[in-house]
Amino acid sequence: MTLKEYFGNTSGIGVLSTADAEGRLDAAIYSSPHVFDDGNIAFVMRERLTHRNLQSNPHALFLFMEHGPGYRGVRLFLCKEKEETDSELIARMTRRGLTPEEDRQKGPKFLVYFSIQKILPLIGGGEGHLPLS
Repeated sequence: MTLKEYFGNTSGIGVLSTADAEGRLDAAIYSSPHVFDDGNIAFVMRERLTHRNLQSNPHALFLFMEHGPGYRGVRLFLCKEKEETDSELIARMTRRGLTPEEDRQKGPKFLVYFSIQKILPLIGGGEGHLPLS
């Protein structure tokens, strides 16, 4: 199963963790990432602490726990590659349904792209079972 298939067919909850240049940590709930054919992923994010941390420290970890019994999921070790501010592209990638007014009130959005450095299962240290494409 590819990452695109996994995140397209698996429901769960995700947490994106970042740290600033001094190592101060943050963790925030995020939906499943957008997965591209080249194996990279992206998240739509607002100008909040997670986004600010990524300006000084490109490393992040996305922990995804599947809904259902037990502790199943993945940990994706990430490195920020670039970000987009193209509002039309971001609008197409946005999954959340807000009115235009509500969306504007919440502030600017960014599409932040990451390369995947490593995949591990949710629990344990063994290498993950998902390919990078």
